[in-house]
Amino acid sequence: MSFNRRSVLTGALAGAASLSLPSIVCAQGGAAHVVVVGGGFGGATAARYLKARAPQVRVTLIEPAPIFYTCPFSNLYLAGLRTWDSIGHSYDGLRKAGVEVIQARADHVDTAKQRVLLSNGQALSYDKLVLSPGIDMRWGAIEGYDEAASLLAPHAWKAGPQTLLLKKQLDAMPDGGTFVMSIPANPFRCPPGPYERAAMVAHYLKQHKPKSKILLLDSKDSFSKQGLFLQGYKALYGDMIEWVKQSDDGQVVRVDAKNLEVETAFGTKHKASVLNVIPPQKAGVIAERAGVVDASGWVPIKPESFESAQVKNVYVLGDATQAAPMPKSGFAANTQGKVAAAVIAAELTGKPLPQAAFANTCYSLIGTDYGISVAGVYRADGSKLIEVPGSGGVSPANADAAYRKAEADYGAAWYKAISTDIWGS
Repeated sequence: MSFNRRSVLTGALAGAASLSLPSIVCAQGGAAHVVVVGGGFGGATAARYLKARAPQVRVTLIEPAPIFYTCPFSNLYLAGLRTWDSIGHSYDGLRKAGVEVIQARADHVDTAKQRVLLSNGQALSYDKLVLSPGIDMRWGAIEGYDEAASLLAPHAWKAGPQTLLLKKQLDAMPDGGTFVMSIPANPFRCPPGPYERAAMVAHYLKQHKPKSKILLLDSKDSFSKQGLFLQGYKALYGDMIEWVKQSDDGQVVRVDAKNLEVETAFGTKHKASVLNVIPPQKAGVIAERAGVVDASGWVPIKPESFESAQVKNVYVLGDATQAAPMPKSGFAANTQGKVAAAVIAAELTGKPLPQAAFANTCYSLIGTDYGISVAGVYRADGSKLIEVPGSGGVSPANADAAYRKAEADYGAAWYKAISTDIWGS
């Protein structure tokens, strides 16, 4: 990554993290209460930063899982480069920071009465609500691919049991087999994620099952960091990975999970030894129940604050949102959480809203010493987000081995830093 690009990105993050702190926080009848639903990159960030900025505010995080396993670096687990425990993070750090953590599921939101109903029977009133629900799958968007089919042909696009299942299938795959991945059209969580996964699966196969092949069936004609990925595939894995774009009959329209077979739009059938179907996606279900989702299946937001464009006092972060040109990434959710926390603190004290700045960096690993990246800085411009001109870009195509290794190292350092920033470990 060039010095200038990194400097601009660092400056934007510093701006997002140093927005003016409120001195007094009050709500009618006592201390304000902010409920945060979802303990991932967006929600946990918002909870931690709001509590740090406004200690008087009661901040409650609702998250059913005691350990959050990150989608970032889950591909490295598939490659055998990371242990499962290394991508898991508890909420003890947030509790120590003063955030109340309730391990339950948010089942319903009554935005008229400003209440959240939980799976444990509790009903929590809020002054401000932050939703960071991630994604849900559009079951049935591909014929034959429903939740039951995912137990045979996993998507592994939520880190957890699906990831463990895909790893188990890879370990059992015979040498000389074919790993087939179906990749959706935009938008979806982590645009470079499928292509990093292909590289990490190739790394594993090269070590353990070198006669095997990887077939990528894509519902698009182009993808994030495409030139860099294809260059890296060739350099490290030769002809092991084949990418078929949509116009060359890459779009999967039918899945036979029992027989590990897919059919494309032109009627071509492909048989897999391991079948990884990443289906079309939408905002997490609690966003639908809160009434903040529009016909697209995603959540429109006010770009200066990430407050819902449809429901007052509800803020939505991360993958569930319509925030283009910001990608659906963990880093993006983290910066959105910081800005939302600053905005909420300002609103609760009647102070002017801070000027928002957002950033994203996405590192992808192609081999153990071969990393690539994309970065951008964003700001609100009226009713939309725009990318700040000259603020980002991708790794150079002609970089040498030392540069690629440095980017791999930067990626590992980024993961450690953002995990500490959010969960404290």
